[in-house]
Amino acid sequence: MAGTMAVVQAQRDVFHVRGHAVNWILLRDGRDLTLIDTGYPGDLAAVEESITRIGHQPQDLRAILITHCHIDHVGGASRLAARYGIPVYVHAREVPLARGEVREQASPLDVARRCWRPRVARWALEVVRAGGTRPPVVPEAAALPGDGPLDLPGRPTPLPSPGHTSGHCGYLIPDAGAVATGDALVTDHPTGPGPGPQVLAAMFCHAPGETLAGLEVFAEAPADLLLPGHGPLWRGDPRRAVAEARAHAPAGYRPG
Repeated sequence: MAGTMAVVQAQRDVFHVRGHAVNWILLRDGRDLTLIDTGYPGDLAAVEESITRIGHQPQDLRAILITHCHIDHVGGASRLAARYGIPVYVHAREVPLARGEVREQASPLDVARRCWRPRVARWALEVVRAGGTRPPVVPEAAALPGDGPLDLPGRPTPLPSPGHTSGHCGYLIPDAGAVATGDALVTDHPTGPGPGPQVLAAMFCHAPGETLAGLEVFAEAPADLLLPGHGPLWRGDPRRAVAEARAHAPAGYRPG
């Protein structure tokens, strides 16, 4: 999958990386790195390559932070943890998903019901090729070690934003004025309407109404740069991005 990968330097020590229809983020502090999300299983080589492209080695990773336990975000986490001895952290409410005790991800049947739509069919085929049918299990994952700025490169600060999954968690990168929004707030998706701040289709979301409410944590963040789990980075007032996503929420997010 390395051929599909592109590294964008969003700020001096913040890198937003596009993988196979999904993104991950690298935060740098000297020779140390934090990785936020790990793409699909088929993105593992691309994750490692993205690290070398910015002049580092995977051994420089001090931790992996997971925004939520869907296969396109945890695909390489276990193998990276085992290969390099890297700790993996999720929000406490996400631990049961990481262990495989609970699953809050669109099922193959959910996707199959919508494959009459050409964009969904194309995306589903690529997901299969990227290893997206595997269970999103990361048994090594532990609960985040704190609520405030973590003692990790980039000082990422957890921003709990439940709804997409029960323990979905974005991260404020305070020194960069940036927010990693995971899948709670994205800027594009192969199955979506096109570029722009948005929420994903309801089939991908565990609790759509809670997702819309959870966006408030991003609206209030002291930032002017959004680093989404899908789509390009976005610069501007996060309140505007949240308002746009709420105003154009697709069917399934609103009663009636």
